[in-house]
Amino acid sequence: MEDTLVLCYHALSERFPAQLSTTPTRFARQLRSLARRGYRGVTFSDAIERPSGRAVAVTFDDGYRSVLRLGLPILNELDWPATIFVPTDFIGRERPMSWPGVDRWLSSEHEHELSPLSWAELELLVQAGWEVGSHTCSHPRLTELDDASLQRELSDSKSSCERHMARPCSSLAYPYGDVDERVVRAARTAGYRSAAALPGPTRVTDPMEWPRVGVYFKDDQARFSLKTSKLVRRILRARHRG
Repeated sequence: MEDTLVLCYHALSERFPAQLSTTPTRFARQLRSLARRGYRGVTFSDAIERPSGRAVAVTFDDGYRSVLRLGLPILNELDWPATIFVPTDFIGRERPMSWPGVDRWLSSEHEHELSPLSWAELELLVQAGWEVGSHTCSHPRLTELDDASLQRELSDSKSSCERHMARPCSSLAYPYGDVDERVVRAARTAGYRSAAALPGPTRVTDPMEWPRVGVYFKDDQARFSLKTSKLVRRILRARHRG
């Protein structure tokens, strides 16, 4: 499974200075470098459930409209699919998305960067071979919810994706990478088969708590190459296991 690489992106923009954003130029350079290293693009579910050879799953959290406008053309050039995890309460609304961490950009010159995709735009991604997964309903910290609220966030978002996209939704990304054993059990109960976390003390063999390499504003090509190297990922897993 060391040949399986899962990346976590959020927004793409030439001017958005948020930590969760990166430029299209950097994004293209990063993916092309992986292609030169022999990686091929797959969806998140395929990477976890049907691993084969040197595969990379490019994932996007939150459902920003910039992913369609700026990310899709770059991935199309490589003939790679991707996976986008969406918070369903916000999809199809014209106002900017807002939760702790991104709300600082409201009423700023960058507010438009928080615009969500519509369900019709997500269908365009699906037609290009992409996977649409759940990112809960409202993007909460799941470990802080009571049991009923936790189950509602997981089940209702899954149902909403399936209703609007007319296809099963079997994958999930935990907002903020916030997950514990109770959250994992609830996700399984809700019917998910795989779920994406972030770097941390996760179990690399557990499809419901799969670690991703987060890629952010500060990650130039040198940092990206280091973060995605097999040696560095092996060291980090050993450190977390210890």
